[in-house]
Amino acid sequence: MELTPQEIVAELDRYIIGQEEAKRAVAIALRNRYRRRLVAPELRDEILPKNILMIGPTGVGKTEIARRLARLAKAPFVKVEATKFTEVGYVGRDVDSIIRELVDGAIRIIQAQKLEEVEEQAKVQVEERLVELLAPDPAQKSINPMEALSQISQGILFCLTE
Repeated sequence: MELTPQEIVAELDRYIIGQEEAKRAVAIALRNRYRRRLVAPELRDEILPKNILMIGPTGVGKTEIARRLARLAKAPFVKVEATKFTEVGYVGRDVDSIIRELVDGAIRIIQAQKLEEVEEQAKVQVEERLVELLAPDPAQKSINPMEALSQISQGILFCLTE
């Protein structure tokens, strides 16, 4: 995360109209979060702000700013409505589910990054394997199409995703 606050604001501007002060504040906070990770432990407390509380009426863009900022930081985002949570033992959701949702979100982000890292290599390997299976052997004068289809279905794992 080496974006400057100006670059972060520019990215937020692509999706969010208005709220200039809020976008600047969260951009600075995100950049400071990154800076805090780089400095010596004894200096970390000097870099502020550490946390931001966004308040305002419904519909002004608080959630969208937070969601876009989380996406920029490659961090999980969970929107929680506190009224749905109850003390353990009562009907409703317990607070532990917030942590579970954040962990699940982090796992999904990491899985997507890992898939992205190997996607090109996987495509090349699939293409090479298809060429091996479909191209006739130079020693063989012709290839039976049904035999080629059989080889393909036996030698390749097809993975269908949504």
